[in-house]
Amino acid sequence: MATLEHVNVTVRDPQATAQMLIDLFDWKVRWHGEAMGGTGVTYHVGSDDGYIAVYSGPNGKQTDPDNSYTQVGGLNHIGVVVDDLDATEARVKAAGYEPHSHADYESGRRFYFHDTDGIEIEVVSYA
Repeated sequence: MATLEHVNVTVRDPQATAQMLIDLFDWKVRWHGEAMGGTGVTYHVGSDDGYIAVYSGPNGKQTDPDNSYTQVGGLNHIGVVVDDLDATEARVKAAGYEPHSHADYESGRRFYFHDTDGIEIEVVSYA
C-alpha cells in the first residue's frame, strides 16, 4: 500500500505559511533550508508521518507562469485530518481565516478555508 508523504506548494512567504500551519494544526517544522538548486527557501511542516513543503522561489516572485514552482497557490486544495473539528475551526477563525463549505456526510465532517496565498485547505474529521 502506498502512503502520501508530502505536498509541495509555492507561497509568497514560506516562514509565515509554516507558522500558520504550526499554529492551526499543532505541527512542527521537520526541516527548512535552501531549496533545490539554490532557487529559494523551503519549510517542511507536518507530523512524523507526512508534511507540506512550503516553498518560495527567488525573492518570493512568480517568474514563469508555465512553471508550477513559480505559481503562487497552484493546486486545488490540501486535506488535513484532525481529531476535533470544532476546536480546529475555532483556531482557524481566531487566526482570521473564514471557514466555508461546511459538509457532514458519510465519509466525515469538514470545512474549508483559504490561506493568505489563496491555497484552499480542507479540514476533515472522521471521528
